[in-house]
Amino acid sequence: MAKSKPIARLRCAVKNYEWGPIGEASHVARLAERNSGEELDLARPYAEFWMGTHPSGPSYVAGDAASLKDWIAANPAVLGDKVPDKWGPDLPFLFKVLSVAKALSIQAHPDKKLAELLHKSRPDIYKDANHKPEMAVAITEFKALCGFVTAQEVKDVLATVPEVRELIGIEENGSGLIGVKDYHSSRSNPTENGNGLANKTNGNGAVVGEESKTYLKSIFTTLMSASQDAVSNAIQKLKSRLNDENKIRSLTEKEQLILMLEQQYPGDVGVVSAFFFNYVTLCPGEALYIGANEPHAYIYGECIECMATSDNVVRAGLTPKFRDVPALCSMLTYKQGFPEILRGVPLNKNVYRYTPPFEEFEVDRCSLLPDEAVKFSPVLGPSIFLVLSGTASIKIDSLNGLETFSEGDVFFLSAHTEANIMNAAAAMLVLFRAGVNERFFD
Repeated sequence: MAKSKPIARLRCAVKNYEWGPIGEASHVARLAERNSGEELDLARPYAEFWMGTHPSGPSYVAGDAASLKDWIAANPAVLGDKVPDKWGPDLPFLFKVLSVAKALSIQAHPDKKLAELLHKSRPDIYKDANHKPEMAVAITEFKALCGFVTAQEVKDVLATVPEVRELIGIEENGSGLIGVKDYHSSRSNPTENGNGLANKTNGNGAVVGEESKTYLKSIFTTLMSASQDAVSNAIQKLKSRLNDENKIRSLTEKEQLILMLEQQYPGDVGVVSAFFFNYVTLCPGEALYIGANEPHAYIYGECIECMATSDNVVRAGLTPKFRDVPALCSMLTYKQGFPEILRGVPLNKNVYRYTPPFEEFEVDRCSLLPDEAVKFSPVLGPSIFLVLSGTASIKIDSLNGLETFSEGDVFFLSAHTEANIMNAAAAMLVLFRAGVNERFFD
């Protein structure tokens, strides 16, 4: 095993999930080919590029037979002083690139307590006992479903989508609709529900009261638990109605999404469940973070993703994989309202930082024009860098000479190490860094 050094090139794992783009259409495929030197299979989908220590897709130190996890265990000083005390001799984060051509599953990631229970009961499905908060930073236009819509939007769905009412068992006259008023008050002012009880709201006017959550949980669980025959019949009616209405009016963005999902997953309950989720479009450079027990589904585009070191996913729709509807419906927080969009905080004119409310990770995006340079000052924990495009010359403070990294190259940088990075080509250099959240060291 190689001796510890402040910088190490990594050979990384690729995942060929069926929702990835085929062959060269996938950015993941192009990165993987350059990273490994192996020829692409132009007939296969390329969905995820993994950088880290998770056993389901471990990285290896180039020129060494050791996995990154084993290399770190043999050289724990590369993690710094504080990281091993919290997470042991391992990285607390997993870094990825995702290329999405077809919608991923309606899913959520368990909190730590639930992850331990799921892993113990079904280790074949739930591969580890860790939680999996995550963040996605768009590198193309990126579309996703994330979190539940507001109480008013739920009312609108139940009032205007008869196929959903039919599946949930609500009468056409509205019997059973949410017994709450409209919510448009400010963050500091409570509103009253239908029983005169106060419900707090967030800045988007979203109800977070227990009555609204209880009702939402009830109707969502009923929907997701409907029989396959009932779901298929409802979706056929919905598809027919929307296609007819499209001849006389413009369909909403959500209705267009429903028809697209139906083409990808005919007869799947995830198609109609999309009515209850926020439909989010991220522009390149915008980010979305997702906490434990929050529903989401990535729809289309490419992104950088970072998360706690876990591969735990509880699925309930839009997937051929194992579905655990009871677990998903029972675990969700049922928070309502549009998710927060992060646009990054500039550290300098070249580097933007995305800081989610999780200790395990943060992400930096760096872009350099030809001949521009930037210094990454030493941090107290380890980092992984990915060259997304372009070519970089890198000078490490404790080493002589320069190292060159190009598109698809990935390197590990030890704690307390300074890196001076220069664009060494005529095109834009774009690289991303994942590291432990700086707030953890405060």
